[in-house]
Amino acid sequence: MFVARQRELALLEDQHAQRAGAFVPIYGRRRVGKTELIRKFLEGRPGIYHVGKEAPAELQLQEFLVAAAEGVGDPLLARLSTRGWKDALETVVARWKQPTRLVIALDEFQWTAAASPELPLVLQELWDRQWRDGGRVMLILCGSYLGFMEREVLGRRSPLFGRRTAQIRLQPFNLRDARLLHPSWSLADVARARFICGGVPLYLRMFQPERSIRQNVERAVLDDFAPLRHEADFLLREELREVPNYHAVLVSLARGSSPLRDIAAAVGLSPQSTSYHLDQLIALGYVSRRYPLTATRPAARTVRFTLDDPLLRFWFRFVFPNTSLLAHHGAQRAFAERIAPGLASYFGSCFERLAREALPFLYEAEGVGAAFEVGEYWDKHVQVDVVSLRDDARVDLGECKWGSVSPASVREELASKVARWPNTRGDSVGRWVFAREGIPRARAEELGLRWVGLDAMYGEVEDQVIRD
Repeated sequence: MFVARQRELALLEDQHAQRAGAFVPIYGRRRVGKTELIRKFLEGRPGIYHVGKEAPAELQLQEFLVAAAEGVGDPLLARLSTRGWKDALETVVARWKQPTRLVIALDEFQWTAAASPELPLVLQELWDRQWRDGGRVMLILCGSYLGFMEREVLGRRSPLFGRRTAQIRLQPFNLRDARLLHPSWSLADVARARFICGGVPLYLRMFQPERSIRQNVERAVLDDFAPLRHEADFLLREELREVPNYHAVLVSLARGSSPLRDIAAAVGLSPQSTSYHLDQLIALGYVSRRYPLTATRPAARTVRFTLDDPLLRFWFRFVFPNTSLLAHHGAQRAFAERIAPGLASYFGSCFERLAREALPFLYEAEGVGAAFEVGEYWDKHVQVDVVSLRDDARVDLGECKWGSVSPASVREELASKVARWPNTRGDSVGRWVFAREGIPRARAEELGLRWVGLDAMYGEVEDQVIRD
């Protein structure tokens, strides 16, 4: 089932319709749906789709020619004897006699280029001399290694630098697109699945709709033969060296955002070594630096590092530390004894992230035109779950409650935090509460709050967002 990705498909369609040549790199983390996007785009149109692999150059070139024979409709291409990639690509394009544009999609391009280091230069020459102005070819280069794609395809030192006509860095599904994969679930279970799988389509599809969240965790994540049981370790070993040190850093981060000195102390590494490991994880998109959000420039000492990837966060919080129990006693006992007791607080912290992600959708629904930045705030006196600093002399501060909540008590709690947040610009302050369940609009107005339940966050109702 292919869902969402309308903007990305529209961009590819637009590139395909251009009169001149089109060159579109597509990149993003593994499992995010790059291959599905390309295959969906290729449906019903002529194209050559080739997947790179860790294999000799000759084998990969022959596989490309077999794919070309089918895509171009010329069986003789499968037995073509060539002098290399340049000869093969020129011959394939020359034999394309149709008036429509030919799409050449090279997936997992990092592996093809590793076996044939000359390939980026070959593509640059063909693009400059034939494809750019000829309008007969649309070239798609797709890769899962962000560093490789940014360095060897998009980077200034790449032969292909400056030649792309568009690019797509494919992101995980946002909360509303991810909801489409489990339309029969309650919104609470949709949110719980997101807290574990994030917006990575392949991970979400591992959670079967006929099973409960607990059953899905046991069967898709905890069981030794489960599809996601070793996924986190696999992701790290593909991209990094000294994996045990990264394990230690990620276990520390899975417990919560921390400053550098606390992470270094927890993992037993020097601050310099810890900083290096964090930089590598940030480059991969798994970790980020966070600062308390105010109108003034944050001090460097206030930075915290946070584990952004939901599967890694769940895996290093609950799976990796319980490897022995899982091996000896199985998924059901591990869940009951080690995971279930900590899930409520874990989901509560994840819900804060969900609220910050939902806020731009809520702004869009109420027509907020001002630019804004969404984050959080902390100091030694107060923690504010959601902060939105807007350019219209307004700040919105929010409290998040995943569990049961008394509206009156949460109003008092939020009022105390509003008083402690450093409002140096003297902005007007909006007071928001994000909770699993909504409350009647009249009750929210009586309390002076904007009360947002999961149904409003997921766009199923709009009238829970109180407009000014």
